[in-house]
Amino acid sequence: MRIRHLVDRKGTNRLMVRLRALLRSNEFYLIPLALVIGTLAGAVVTLMAKLAQLAHVVIYGIPIDVHLSAHESVSPWAALIAPALGGLSLGIMEWSRRRMKISNAVDPIEANALRGGNLSMRDSVVVSSQTLISNGCGASVGLEAGYTQIGSGIASLLGKFFNLRRNDLRLMVGCGAAAAIAAAFGAPITGAFYACELIVGVYAVGSAAPILAASLAGALTAQWLGGAPYSLEIPKVSAVGVEQYLALIGLALITSGVGIAVMRSSPMFERLFVWMPVWLRPVIGGLIVGSFAIITPQVLAAGHGAMVLDLFNDMTIGLIALIIALKVTACLVSLASGFRGGLFFASLFVGSLIGKFFAAVLLLISPNFAIDPLVAMLTGMATLGVAIVGGPLTMSFLVLEMTRNVDVTAVVLAGCIVTSICVRFMFGHSFSTWRLHLRGETIRSANDVGWLRNLTVERLMRSDVGKVPSTTTIAAARREFALGSRPGIVIVNNADEYVGLVLLPDLFSSDLDSIADDIQVIELARLIDIVLIPEMNVKSAMAVFDEAEAEMLAVVDSTDSRKVVGFLTETFARRRYVEEIDKATRGVLGALS
Repeated sequence: MRIRHLVDRKGTNRLMVRLRALLRSNEFYLIPLALVIGTLAGAVVTLMAKLAQLAHVVIYGIPIDVHLSAHESVSPWAALIAPALGGLSLGIMEWSRRRMKISNAVDPIEANALRGGNLSMRDSVVVSSQTLISNGCGASVGLEAGYTQIGSGIASLLGKFFNLRRNDLRLMVGCGAAAAIAAAFGAPITGAFYACELIVGVYAVGSAAPILAASLAGALTAQWLGGAPYSLEIPKVSAVGVEQYLALIGLALITSGVGIAVMRSSPMFERLFVWMPVWLRPVIGGLIVGSFAIITPQVLAAGHGAMVLDLFNDMTIGLIALIIALKVTACLVSLASGFRGGLFFASLFVGSLIGKFFAAVLLLISPNFAIDPLVAMLTGMATLGVAIVGGPLTMSFLVLEMTRNVDVTAVVLAGCIVTSICVRFMFGHSFSTWRLHLRGETIRSANDVGWLRNLTVERLMRSDVGKVPSTTTIAAARREFALGSRPGIVIVNNADEYVGLVLLPDLFSSDLDSIADDIQVIELARLIDIVLIPEMNVKSAMAVFDEAEAEMLAVVDSTDSRKVVGFLTETFARRRYVEEIDKATRGVLGALS
């Protein structure tokens, strides 16, 4: 029996080795894995959406087929108590995390930019659960952050199980996020471009097939299980005339400013809660959001139902402005106080209201220059989504899949490009990367820069550094180090601290032959105050080389120490940098490394 068990285990291990080798041999074999990831992500997204809707029904007493934000009114007691109690549970979880000194969870963008696609499944489950609690109790956040987190977590788990290489693992994380967004919106092309623009960071020929396969699998799975939770069906939209393009481009510039203002405001709102105990912050935030919900339930949850409702309802300018102000404030309060969630759908909802407001104001100012309110809402929706979330093609294809109208999509794409350029020039961040920036990170996209941080001076330097005391004569140094044996030598003082550097060609200069016995090497010292430290990455090191116009630099122990631990040449550092860039970008042409 034991022998049979060992044989079965050995056969299973051999099968896994062959399967892993197959997945690593060609990106074509990643497609079946992407389909599995897409199916799992679609199922989890549907489950999360149904649980959130069930929570809304139980807590707020709304019909099962009505979205919370679309309900005419909610009980004031439920509006106040539910977000506060949900916030209390999240506050206790955060207090416990800090007490146990558990690090913050990593999101898919950070994972792909800095960690080669390595995501913790445990953290992903926790984040998704917290997002579900936040949305379920009515906080003004969407579930899409939880969707992408759990989809990417599943993908990373499977990728690590099959021991995929760095680029392949990053691609699988993109597949998980693509499937989650496709399942949420019932829009496979939108999901695919979301992954390419925001999670993987490049439009790669080799990655197109797996990402699209996962996206289709996610959308079809969600449809089979009951329908995409955020799907929007827009009836026939009127054609857009050339004269309306200018007005809609103006709308894009307005939403750019609104998006930047929202992102700039987020740290200000966070400072309002800093003085409170961490467990109390979401309780207070929940009470604030609940008080807004008494005025209008449209501030609750993501706002999907409210958006569908407002698309076709006539609204006064004052009411539109009030809902915009309350929704934006509720979103910022929710996130600043400690609720988990995303601004993807909230930005679409607020953007659509800005478009409706813009069309109404334009009609009052100049009736002859009026634009279709529905077109304005779609443009505002997509452009504010680009301003806050990013991804101009993602938002444009979302409109295309909602309307099936190429003419409208064309003007929306123009607006999205204008918004993207404007926000990139004036601000430089999406909301996700801005929050990472506030935590001290410097990434601006999901492009893989983790390898750059890992390629440090410590990994590149040579430790067999040639050192001589500062009192050594040129002749003595020549006898100790032969020309060509190394690029240069380091000069140290009596305390073995760095005081300068001499290149061997300078040391063996024929001009010094007659005085070599009388002159000390300290007289030839260069780069006295310019050194590298082991923690520097290669990009920072090359900047020092360029500024000093040096061929070689000494590496000292730390910024406070002058103890020499090695040396690095510019030629070697630059060659390694180019090699790593080539390796990181090889996937763009389909040759995933």
